[in-house]
Amino acid sequence: LAVGLAACGSDDSSSSETTAQAVSCTKQDLKTIASGKLTVGTDKPAYPPYFVDDDPSNGQGFESAVAYAIAKQLGFSKDEVDWTVVPFNSSYAPGEKKFDFDVNQISITPQREKVVDFSSPYYTAPQAVLALKGTPAASATSLADLRDAKIGVQIGTTSLSDVKTVIRPTQQPQVFNDSNDTVRALKNKSVDAIVVDAPTAIYLRDFEVKDSVVVGKFAGTGTPWGVVMQKDSTLISCVNQAIDKLRKSGELATITNQWMGPYTKAP
Repeated sequence: LAVGLAACGSDDSSSSETTAQAVSCTKQDLKTIASGKLTVGTDKPAYPPYFVDDDPSNGQGFESAVAYAIAKQLGFSKDEVDWTVVPFNSSYAPGEKKFDFDVNQISITPQREKVVDFSSPYYTAPQAVLALKGTPAASATSLADLRDAKIGVQIGTTSLSDVKTVIRPTQQPQVFNDSNDTVRALKNKSVDAIVVDAPTAIYLRDFEVKDSVVVGKFAGTGTPWGVVMQKDSTLISCVNQAIDKLRKSGELATITNQWMGPYTKAP
């Protein structure tokens, strides 16, 4: 029976398994943009708790630490990692990439997977609502209470799609080009509330937006984040192996608890 089943296997399956087994994750065999270097992309500004002091290269912050941990698994030392600025929307846009991989709270979605490769998830974050104290949005106790609110959100994010499908506001959300413009709109009271991932909302409440409140996070939802690579990247298998090793060893959990622990508590 075993022989018969093996004979019935498709050629594609056998080919894929052979290719996967043939992939070498030894540093000298990795095809990177710059020889002997690993080029990692992220947006600017790079906010805490993902990066500290707007400097991804210092190793401080959740995604900086994750990137260096992956690099170490691949055989690259810290001084062999080069950071490059990649606007959020460009990271998962079609076309050739100027990075080996990108880390920037990028949610894995079927539409994005059509044009880029994603690693296995390294974090899952729910969306949350941030509003100014004393406003009707700040006192909302249900999604229905937010439907008449003027909501701001960054273009191209899963926050935007969640606003439309989960909150379903009566007026179109105001869409902004980047996180700076989104936060500025809330500070200027151009919008009643903004929707971002929960850790970002908590950071903004505590450090950036005075007299703001995290109204709540979306219950029962969570968006997995993945490392982004160019479509059909030769690094995908090795990056996945690196993340799996970090997860199994407990190092990923340690990094997550260290940097994200204080930014996960929202109503």
